[in-house]
Amino acid sequence: MDQTVYISRNNTATFRCPQCGHSKTEDVSQYAVSDKKISVSCTCACGHRFRCRLEKRKQYRKGADLPGKFTLMGKSGPEDTGLAKVVDLSTTGLKLKLNVPRTFPVGAKLLVEFRLDDRKRTPMEKRVIVRNVSGLYVGAAFHPNELDDPALGFYLMR
Repeated sequence: MDQTVYISRNNTATFRCPQCGHSKTEDVSQYAVSDKKISVSCTCACGHRFRCRLEKRKQYRKGADLPGKFTLMGKSGPEDTGLAKVVDLSTTGLKLKLNVPRTFPVGAKLLVEFRLDDRKRTPMEKRVIVRNVSGLYVGAAFHPNELDDPALGFYLMR
């Protein structure tokens, strides 16, 4: 199985051998401009061969399976509500899987409520802006007025 390696702002990636733990940082600028999914083969100094998938996201995304609900916010208040599952989270946004397909326009504002699966079952209430919709999946960025959330940051690090 490929390990995920993130491309940094200066177009480098750090590859870590799953066998011995040795790390090496390489220039990957030739891949940074591609729109295709990129997998590279790596050979460590210890001789172990492994594959890595290069990821261009700016923020780490953590897979999740967190039940919750959403409310579509209109100019005069709530317009629609429903159940959803948070399937991934980052410090800048989240991805929802809806129970029923919706046709949210890009730019729509949602209020998303869910609980983290940490020890405290920390409740989250996040205002988000829809960035893309694909079938049952909705990608959304946290509203610019949302403050950095220490509980979410800690959750993403564990």
